[in-house]
Amino acid sequence: QEFFKRWYSPENTTIVVVGDLDADKTFGLVEKYWSDWQSSGYTVQIPAEDIQQRTPISTHLEWESKTQPWVVVAFHGPAFSSTKKDMPAIDLINQLYFSASSDIYQKLVIKETKTDQFFNYTPDQKDPGLLYIAARLLDVKDASYVRDEILNTLVKARTELVDAARLSALKSNLKYSFAAQLDNSEAIASTLARFIQFDRNVETINQLYKVYDSLSAEDLLAAANKYYVDNGRITLTLAHKETISGFDVEPDMAAMVTAASQSGENAFQIVDRTSSSPLLDISFLFHTGPAFDPDGQKGISALTAGMLTDAGTGNYSYRELQKGYYPLASGLGAQVDKEMSVLRSSVHSDNFDVWYPLMLDQLLNPAWDEADLVRLKTQLINNIKTDLKGNNDEELGKEVLYSSIYGNNHPYGSYNLGALSNLEKLTIDDVKAFYKKYYTQSNLTLGLAGALNTSQKQRLIKDLSRLPIGEKAVLALEKPKPIKGHQAIIVEKETMATAVSIGFPINKVRGDKDWVALWLARSWLGEHRNSNSHLYKRIREERGMNYGDYSYIEYFPRGMFRTQPNANLGRQQQIFQMWVRPLRTNNDAHFATRTAYYELDKLVKNGLNQEQFESSKNFISKYVSLLVKSQGRQLGYALDSAYYGTPDFVKYVQTELDNMTLDDVNRTIRENLQLENMQFVFITKDANDLKQRLINDTSSPLTYNSPKSDSIIEEDKLLQDLKLGFTDKAVKIVPVEDVFK
Repeated sequence: QEFFKRWYSPENTTIVVVGDLDADKTFGLVEKYWSDWQSSGYTVQIPAEDIQQRTPISTHLEWESKTQPWVVVAFHGPAFSSTKKDMPAIDLINQLYFSASSDIYQKLVIKETKTDQFFNYTPDQKDPGLLYIAARLLDVKDASYVRDEILNTLVKARTELVDAARLSALKSNLKYSFAAQLDNSEAIASTLARFIQFDRNVETINQLYKVYDSLSAEDLLAAANKYYVDNGRITLTLAHKETISGFDVEPDMAAMVTAASQSGENAFQIVDRTSSSPLLDISFLFHTGPAFDPDGQKGISALTAGMLTDAGTGNYSYRELQKGYYPLASGLGAQVDKEMSVLRSSVHSDNFDVWYPLMLDQLLNPAWDEADLVRLKTQLINNIKTDLKGNNDEELGKEVLYSSIYGNNHPYGSYNLGALSNLEKLTIDDVKAFYKKYYTQSNLTLGLAGALNTSQKQRLIKDLSRLPIGEKAVLALEKPKPIKGHQAIIVEKETMATAVSIGFPINKVRGDKDWVALWLARSWLGEHRNSNSHLYKRIREERGMNYGDYSYIEYFPRGMFRTQPNANLGRQQQIFQMWVRPLRTNNDAHFATRTAYYELDKLVKNGLNQEQFESSKNFISKYVSLLVKSQGRQLGYALDSAYYGTPDFVKYVQTELDNMTLDDVNRTIRENLQLENMQFVFITKDANDLKQRLINDTSSPLTYNSPKSDSIIEEDKLLQDLKLGFTDKAVKIVPVEDVFK
């Protein structure tokens, strides 16, 4: 009677009526017969079981009569909840790993016939209970084997991220399977009763399936690692005998999970800059590039990168990739330089699960389609013929400068996009071979930025372990052949203006002693797109000769289109370069070349003064932060810091600046900059005229459309006759058709 009064009360009761009925009459009957039922007012607090210190337990039940043996592995689980993720996640885990369609079921029941019954049982109940995995054996000798297979499957659930498509299919199956059961009044009533028991609300079902829909692969991984653990494990064996062998020692699941994780240990480096930003930036930096292109295959690295980022995959056509990425405002792009081929993608964290399979298939499962190859080869060839040689004289001059300084026998001597005659011959097999050799774990540095959670990172790292480990590509570079005196290449082409590039090799790369000091001097002389730089003032502002006059100590491609350099152009060797662009005539080009030479000469001889040093130092200390103003650029510079072995770029530069003196800068200038041995490159339509001007040191007087100061006029008289000292043999004319051929 006491039990009845406590529990058989209206607050614990829900009446479910299903069928062809009149709702108003039904509610009237309920009111008539049940309205005077009084609440018991009884409450009870059920203490939670403390299992934190529990060790695995095994027990054996000896059955009196003959029967088939059983192995049951159970774990302490959560209570039912239609709002928390734990129990719904367990439901999905059991469907994936222990249902009739699971790998272990197919193995133990269908293929090996070790068991004739195999199932999981996770009853929904208000209080926490056990999560059961049960197997009825055909032979008792297989008991420990079956138990170990169950534990190995749980280790898999704790260490792998379920494929998004597979998880989506499971959720769909759950919903339609549930709906299919609701085909008669009795089924509907019993189903409602199962769920209404929890909080007396039919919306419990909808809430539960909303939780199912929200579950990610990361949620399943977290739940598996929370509940399928050693300190909650209970193993029961049942047989018509006293003991079963193989159960005297408890398996250590924690060690198994660790071993499974380590067995897939990656061989690549990770630069982790994850943060709270919802925008995710991912970079796959492979330490390979045109410096590794074999002879006769110049352009293979650029073509391979294109086949990964701008071509179809095993599962998606290129059009399907474009359509898939479009609503995400995402994609996978490539930048290829001598020693770095970096594939980059940005995506909002909300779209990770949609973005991920597209990106991963591009990286790991390229289609190697012949039509894509032909299209991309054509694009590369047109980029060289039309975009570079035909339409971009300034960039052409810079690239010819590099190729002339390094020469054909140096790995840096070829153009990044390749040689025209080589590109035309490249095949799918060539691309596959290059990909297989260089797109390996050993050559990869993975860059991560933004709000990637632990499970997403684990998923990415695990999937990248599918790349072959391979051998780390090592590039041993000899110094470029010394430049003797002043050498010039004049590229002749039909053009409206003349471009000038001047340079020579230096022995400084980022991270070397005094690199920041040299970078500061370079900035004062010719900071890119900066009107405060010295060359800019002297050639453009004071004389109005051209658009840009800049200097560099690191490779800076596409400067015509950029205000700041790209990251991930790391090189073991660099050159000092001055870029003067564009000039109206050969006469102007000759004068501008003399002016740039003159200003460099003054810098080498005199160095900077204190005011110039302080102003440049102040500028650089602030400008360096602008170079990493976006998350993607921060990640790029972090990858470069890993390559050069330097601290964070901003910290590296600012720390060096804090300890730098004017004497340090001027000593660095004297030790690294010179004028005796220099390579000059000119792009012009009248090569013979320019050659004669150079070898004869022809005077190059300027005429102005507006008055100039007396000091400028007097200085011009000096500059127009400044001797550059070219000999006839030192000046070569090259038709543009022969460049990068």
